Amino acid sequence: MGSVDYKALAPQILDKVGGEANIASMAHCATRLRLRLRDDSAADKAGVERLPGVITVMPAGGQFQVVIGNNVPILYEEMTRITNLGDSAGGNIEGAKGSLLNRFIELISSIFLPSLWPLAGAGLLKAFLALFVNLGWLHTTTTTYTILNAASDAIFYFLPLFLAVNASKRFRTNQFTSMALAGALVYPSIVALAAAHGLVTFFGLPVVIMTYTSSVIPIIIAVWLQSYLEKGLNKVLPHWLRNFTTPLLVMVVMVPLVLLTVGPVTTYAAQGVSAGVTALFHAVPWLGGAIMGGLWQVFVLFGLHWGFVPIMLNDLTTQGHSLLTGPLLAAVLAQAAATLAVALRSRSAKRREIAGPAALSGFVAGITEPAIYGVNLPLKVPFYFGIAGGAIGGAIASAGGSAANGFVFPSLLAIPAYMNVGNFGLQLIGTGIAILVGFVGTFLFVSREEADPVDDDEPESTPASGPALVVDAAPGSTVTLGAPVAGRAIPLAEVPDKVFASRAMGQGMAVIPSNGTVVAPVDGTVVVAMKSGHAFGIKTVSGVEVLVHIGIDTVQLNGEGFSAKVAKGDHVTKGDVLCEVDLARLAAAGYDTTTVMIVTNTAKFAQVSPTTAESVTAGAEAALVTI
Repeated sequence: MGSVDYKALAPQILDKVGGEANIASMAHCATRLRLRLRDDSAADKAGVERLPGVITVMPAGGQFQVVIGNNVPILYEEMTRITNLGDSAGGNIEGAKGSLLNRFIELISSIFLPSLWPLAGAGLLKAFLALFVNLGWLHTTTTTYTILNAASDAIFYFLPLFLAVNASKRFRTNQFTSMALAGALVYPSIVALAAAHGLVTFFGLPVVIMTYTSSVIPIIIAVWLQSYLEKGLNKVLPHWLRNFTTPLLVMVVMVPLVLLTVGPVTTYAAQGVSAGVTALFHAVPWLGGAIMGGLWQVFVLFGLHWGFVPIMLNDLTTQGHSLLTGPLLAAVLAQAAATLAVALRSRSAKRREIAGPAALSGFVAGITEPAIYGVNLPLKVPFYFGIAGGAIGGAIASAGGSAANGFVFPSLLAIPAYMNVGNFGLQLIGTGIAILVGFVGTFLFVSREEADPVDDDEPESTPASGPALVVDAAPGSTVTLGAPVAGRAIPLAEVPDKVFASRAMGQGMAVIPSNGTVVAPVDGTVVVAMKSGHAFGIKTVSGVEVLVHIGIDTVQLNGEGFSAKVAKGDHVTKGDVLCEVDLARLAAAGYDTTTVMIVTNTAKFAQVSPTTAESVTAGAEAALVTI
C-alpha cells in the first residue's frame, strides 16, 4: 500500500471514530492501530473500513483495532502529529518501560523535545553574541546588544512557560491554565520577592521563595498535579459551571501550593548540597571538584544549582573569585564534547541536526540545554560520559585551586576568566581530559541509532552489508519459508484472532510453540522490529514480505517476557534467532502464545502454500511462495 496517503488518512480515521475527545488512548503494534474509545457507539466501523489503506477493523479486547499492515507506524506518526495522543497520553508515565530513572529521563526528554529547535537556535545566537563581545565587535552597553540578548535569552529566562505547553500535552491538561501557572512562577513581582530576601507569607504561612526563571522541575511537577486536580474538578462540577470554575480553582490552589512546597524543598535541598560541597572544597579540594564537575548538570536539572549561585556571587564580591566555579568548565565542555561525538557518530540525520548546533552552543556559549535535553539525556550514554569527564576534569582543576574571577558562563570563550587564580595549567589539563573522556567514551560506546525512516513512497537504499531489498524474480520460481518456531502447526483459520484467521493480512500458517526460540523463516532484511519484541517483518531479495507475530495481543506486555536478538536493518539468514520468549510468563499473564507467520504481500504472488504437517521444527519447511 505504498500509494496510500497516510497524512490524509489520519484525520479521516480520527473523524470517523468520534474525534480526539472520544479516544482514551492510542498505540500500535506491528500491523494495527489500537484505539481505546470512550464511547464505542460513536465510531463508524464500516466507514473506517471503507477508507483507502484500511484492511479491516476489528473491535477486540476493549480496543478499536484498525488493521493497516506494515505501514502502521507511518499512520501512527501522522495521528500523533495532529493530536495530543500517544502511548503515554493520559497523564502519567506508568506506561513507560524500564527503571524509575529511565522513565524520568524519558518524561523530561519528551517534554523538552518540541522546544529543542528554538533552544538550539537561541543557544547559537548567545554563542555568537558572546564571541562578538569577546572580539570587541559589540559592547554590552549598547542597545543593539540589549535587543539581541533579549532575543537569545528570552526562551531560557521564560523556560517554564515553554515547558508548561509541552507538559500540558503530555499530561493532557488545559494548556492555557498550565501556562498561567508557569507565568505566575516567573511573574516580575515573584522574581522581585526572591531577590529581596524578606519575609514572605501566604495567609500567615511562611513561603520560601526561590528563583523559578530557567527552572525545569517545578513547572513539570505543577502541571502533573494540575492534571489530577482538573480531572477531579471536571467530574464533580456541573458542565455549565466547570468551564471557568475549573481554571479558577486550579490557579487558586496550584500557585500557592507550588510556592509553599516546591520552593522550600528545592531551596533547602540546594542549600544543603551547596553547604556540603563547599565544605569539601575546603577540606579535600579535588573531591569537591569531582562532585561539582560531575554533578553540575544534574544539579541544574533539578534546580539545585541555585543554592550555589549566592555563594559564588558572595565569594566573587568578597575575594574576587569563587572556587566553586573551577570545575564548571570541565562539566560543561564534557557534555558538549559528548554531544559532538553523537553528531559525528549517529546514523540519524534528525539527531545530527540537533547535536551539531547544540554542541557548538555548548562549546562557545556554555548553553547546554539543547545538548542535554535533545541528545545526551535521551541517549543516556553521552550524559553519563559527560558526567565522568566533568568529574575527572573538575577534580584536576580544583586540585590546582583554579577558579573564575568573574561570573561567566563556562565555555571556551570564558577560559580567560580562569587564568589569574590557581594553577591555570591544571585547569587546561583537566578541561582537556574532560573533553576527551566525554567525546571518546561517547564515540566508542553510544548506540549509532537507526537511520531515519524514508518515506514509504520512496525507494529504500540498499544496505551496506547484504543484498538489495527487492530484485526481479523469475515467474514460476519459489521461495521456501521455514517455521518460525517448533511446535504444533495449525491453519490460520484456527488462530484466535479474527484478522489473522480471516487472512485479511495475507496467507500463511501458525504454530502453537513448544519452546520460546523464534527464528527467521527466510533470508532477508529486518524491516520491522517492534520495541516490544513480539513481532518482526522480514523482506527477501525476491520481494516476499514475511511477518512473524509472537502470541495474540502480546503487544500489551510492553516487552515483558521477550528478548529480541535483531534490530531493524539487520540482515538475517534463515534459522537465525529473532527472539527468545518466556512462554510460561506469557501464559501466566493470560496471553495465547500462538505464533503466526504470514506473507503480508500475498496478492503480489501466484500462490502461497502453507504446510499440511501437524508438527514442525524451527526452520523446517512450513510454506512455499510461488512467484
